[in-house]
Amino acid sequence: MRNDVCGSRMSVSLTLFPPAKLNLFLHIIGRRADGYHLLQTVFELIDWCDQLTLSVREDGQITRSAGAAGVIEADDLVVRAARLMQSETNSRFGADLALIKLIPQGAGLGGGSADAAACLLGLNQLWDLRLPLAELMQLGLQLGADVPVFLAQQPAWAEGIGEQLTTLAFTDRQYLVVFPGEFVATAPMFKQSELQRDCVPLRLNDYQAGAAVSNVFAPLVYAQAPQVAAAAAWLQPRFGHVRMSGSGSALFVQIDDIAGVQSLMRGAPSGWQWRCVHSIANWFDNRSV
Repeated sequence: MRNDVCGSRMSVSLTLFPPAKLNLFLHIIGRRADGYHLLQTVFELIDWCDQLTLSVREDGQITRSAGAAGVIEADDLVVRAARLMQSETNSRFGADLALIKLIPQGAGLGGGSADAAACLLGLNQLWDLRLPLAELMQLGLQLGADVPVFLAQQPAWAEGIGEQLTTLAFTDRQYLVVFPGEFVATAPMFKQSELQRDCVPLRLNDYQAGAAVSNVFAPLVYAQAPQVAAAAAWLQPRFGHVRMSGSGSALFVQIDDIAGVQSLMRGAPSGWQWRCVHSIANWFDNRSV
């Protein structure tokens, strides 16, 4: 955190690095009466991060000085998170929000949810609100089903609509993550009539014992998004088991040898964004101050 004094006025700001997530599998086991899908998944947080700077305003205004390309302020999850926090706590403070997007949008990596979580955690500190995690998670759920896992900051087994979290032991893993450059919108994928919605429910113990799992969105995305299908076909013979995160379109494989992966990826098609990443936890609590 930085404190800058200018005359008699103090400006307080905080720069955070909200991380992406991977869904190590994704099943749908039914639907609620309100239409929301019931999921089972495992979340892994990774060190592919956005950058969000929060600066306290004493006039109570919520402003955005930088944001995701193509996202209007009213739809910006960071802006919505700040306004929700302000309205729920009656804080007299405002904030300026400056987001640098590095996590690809429309990739199933959860960047928007991570940014919203970062905003809630950051303002909780900057505004000295001292809300407990349970209250922050209830606020986060109003913004999106993936927001709570970024607030919890741990790998997790998730059920319900993705908000019922069971913390998993952290394991240091490495992944190659590839965004083939093709945007896949989440809402239309959930509306697909061909989407499998009747997966047999698993127990956490089943998953940990090696039960067969998949991502129910992958067959649909491969059929409808040719760049994603081509990327999966390119990666499979080189790296083995290729998985897709969320409803697409990012693909990933678990790896052991980063140097070897980087050598193989020199021949990757142009237009891809890719990174070798590590699993992480406590991304907010362990930040440099």
